[in-house]
Amino acid sequence: MMLKEIAEKISKAGKIAILPHISADGDALGSCLALGLALRKAGKDVAVFSEEEVPAVYGFLPGLDMLKVYKSGGCEAEETVSGCKSGKDECSMDIMPFDLVIALDTGDMDRLGKRAALFNSTENTVNIDHHTTNTEFAAINYVDVHASAVGEIIYRLVEIMGISLDRDISTCLYVAISTDTGGFRYSNTTSDTHRIAANLVDRGIDVAAISQRVFDSTSLPKVRLMGEVINSLELLQDGKVAFCAVTREMLEKSGAKEEDCDGLVNIGRNIEGVEVSVLLKQLDHKLVKANLRSKEYVDVAAIANIFNGGGHKRAAGFTFEGQIDDIKNRILDKIGEVLK
Repeated sequence: MMLKEIAEKISKAGKIAILPHISADGDALGSCLALGLALRKAGKDVAVFSEEEVPAVYGFLPGLDMLKVYKSGGCEAEETVSGCKSGKDECSMDIMPFDLVIALDTGDMDRLGKRAALFNSTENTVNIDHHTTNTEFAAINYVDVHASAVGEIIYRLVEIMGISLDRDISTCLYVAISTDTGGFRYSNTTSDTHRIAANLVDRGIDVAAISQRVFDSTSLPKVRLMGEVINSLELLQDGKVAFCAVTREMLEKSGAKEEDCDGLVNIGRNIEGVEVSVLLKQLDHKLVKANLRSKEYVDVAAIANIFNGGGHKRAAGFTFEGQIDDIKNRILDKIGEVLK
């Protein structure tokens, strides 16, 4: 499937829903909002449905008026970071039917969470992604594993559709690309990545302001949580593996939110001599989320796949039913096998 064919499919649709993956990051949110803004500019009726509220760090993104938090059977009445202004947990507004539903940066159906019902409400579905572990779960699938971010793919799609890039669309795309490349520092950064970023800068985006909001702004509770994580850090496998954990007690003690865990896995990754960093986060009393990062040669997506997860060679993850102690040794053993 070529992007031109997806553009043609979009052109025939009037009402379109766009979905990021659960626990949406900068690439997922930025790509969804950029595409939404572009399609709205082309006269489409567009809505973006997230699984949870937008993390505060991305609260400045243009297009958040299109975004609604999806609930089973409905969605919250307002799009804002603070949630539904109606005072209700759910509203009765009808969100169906859509002519087309598009999932972005989503490796498999499980990554849609409750919104899988919305995705399956129509036969006209599109899946645009860059994960090597993508299961091609839609009617139309476009997976470019060489793209540094889905934001790169959306940039090309918008170009193909002949929609001009304005400052708002460009801001969302820049956030998408810059976050998934770690500020253009990761190995997935290519010359195409820089060329696209340069074109976005030419549209008048405020690079300094974006970078300050995304990379250089940290809440005090997150700083306290970082201290807790650093204290829990262990170096294993002759210093090649860094392990750390986030417990519910750590979150309560620091006053941090679950979204404040974003990026903490890099604390271990940045240590000299470490090849693989593991962060295990206890989401509730029975669910653990694992984040895996590597520097040069360990394919963490392959490791995550063993536990029914996925991602990229250098960044992957999975969720596990149980406690941190239940999964810690199992994952460390798998990493040890690769390092031998």
